[in-house]
Amino acid sequence: MFKKLLLIILIFPFNLAKAQENYEIQVYGSGTMAKGRTMFELHSNYTFDGSKTIEDGVLPTNHVFHETVEITHGWTPWFETGFYFFNTLGSDGRSAYVGSHIRPRVAAPDTWNWPVGVSISFEFGFQKAAYDANTTTLEIRPIVDKQWGNLYVSLNPTLEKSFVGPESNQGFIFSPNVKLSYSISKVVALGPEYYGSTGPFFHYYNSSDQQHQIYLATDLTFNPDWEFNAGYGWGLTNSTDKAVFKLILGRRF
Repeated sequence: MFKKLLLIILIFPFNLAKAQENYEIQVYGSGTMAKGRTMFELHSNYTFDGSKTIEDGVLPTNHVFHETVEITHGWTPWFETGFYFFNTLGSDGRSAYVGSHIRPRVAAPDTWNWPVGVSISFEFGFQKAAYDANTTTLEIRPIVDKQWGNLYVSLNPTLEKSFVGPESNQGFIFSPNVKLSYSISKVVALGPEYYGSTGPFFHYYNSSDQQHQIYLATDLTFNPDWEFNAGYGWGLTNSTDKAVFKLILGRRF
């Protein structure tokens, strides 16, 4: 029954018809936190070249630090829950607590022996209107990944829904994320990460209004209890922040 339910959940979002904000810039892998363990992560992102004027009541992102605390606990071998606390640091009154999200996630258990890793998360929460015009949102994130030798691929065909804000009447926004990495040693892996937002299914935004970012990222695996990811991203459209540095540091307990 659980297997059938997970398959239905994974298929359903694609029949539904904004890129990940600069708080948690991450392409997720399919694995969940081990039962009884907790991960504390700090997402630190700095926008070197972002928006410079107030738009729709949202403060500019240029020269701002985004600091997000993420706490994830594993309840079973295939179920975890994550909590996010978003913060921003910047001049001209832009330093503040921004909002919080909760993210339950279920994964296909290893005992199913699927050829790829599969999981899905549902992230719901709020953020202040000064930092995101859509103040109450839901994110549905299917995750499919695979390791071939030294090559790793992860696909996150994400769907986002606003319940309060200018996009609340637009249905689900398609925001695909993709990660490729190649292990050049037992410790270092390098590769690109892509983050996009193309608009509602069948009613896509004009190309100039879509968001597309490419990051050159590295992952370091120096200890199984630690997580390290860093990268530099370039925005490819006018509506995307042009230059962002990101750093994720996590510790499992």
